[in-house]
Amino acid sequence: MAQCSFLPDLFCNFPAVDENLMREFKKSVDLSFKAFVRSYGDILTTIMQPLQWFLNWLQDFFVNTPWIIILIGMTAIVYLASRNIKITAGTALSMIVIGLVGLWNDTMVTLAMVTVCTLISIVIGIPIGIFMARSDRFQSIVNPILDVMQTMPSFVYLIPVVMIFGIGKVPGLIAVVIYAVPPMIRLTNLGIRLVDKEVLEAADAFGSSNRQKLKNVQIPLALPTIMAGINQTIMMSLAMVVVASMIGVGGLGKNVLQAITNQFFTVGFLNGFALVAIAIIFDRASQAYGRRLQKHSEVIHG
Repeated sequence: MAQCSFLPDLFCNFPAVDENLMREFKKSVDLSFKAFVRSYGDILTTIMQPLQWFLNWLQDFFVNTPWIIILIGMTAIVYLASRNIKITAGTALSMIVIGLVGLWNDTMVTLAMVTVCTLISIVIGIPIGIFMARSDRFQSIVNPILDVMQTMPSFVYLIPVVMIFGIGKVPGLIAVVIYAVPPMIRLTNLGIRLVDKEVLEAADAFGSSNRQKLKNVQIPLALPTIMAGINQTIMMSLAMVVVASMIGVGGLGKNVLQAITNQFFTVGFLNGFALVAIAIIFDRASQAYGRRLQKHSEVIHG
């Protein structure tokens, strides 16, 4: 550059750490992590084995159960959640179209993965969100971690889990949960913090303990916001399933990856349509359920 002809080298070339020092640093970190994997990889794999069994069982249940039973069960659950005939009919129509184009089994595999990831995210996210709502200090510690989890490129999650667990469903499940759990934590925290202070003061006046306030006041009033967190967790799980297919997660994500590799437009479009259909079903049903909860809480506490 012409400007560098009369400027000091310090202003033209950004001062960087010595290459040999950085090389040694990267080498030491990689060796330390590999040593950790050799020492504790088998233990961690054993700990995660029940998740593998549960996921396999649920996947076999979805795939091997007659399609008509799954279809009736899904539409019944959607109707009970939404109480909306249009959403229920849309669910039935979408699942029928998915079956007609030959993607039923792959969709069931993806549903099993998303179901397990959502359940794990709820079990992890709600308690952490409650602790965050009760402690500003804990919130200040957890928030930066959540920021990293949400902004880190999703492919980066695959590196450590593959090094520890190898290729398979469990590492894919862990990667999906890491990507999908932050909205569950954040919205649980937000929902509890938004509970009206006057309601909490009334609960205190009646002698409620912290546990009673949480169970009988804060969680019921925060439930619509918590449901929004579940909705976002499901959406992010579906988005991450395609990336996780790179490490052995089957289903629709695997088909999308193969379509990209082989440039099969129609295959990619059909599998993408199936993912979108599932996402819309979950989104509409959970939003409708959240609105019902909101109206219910307004009637009781309004």
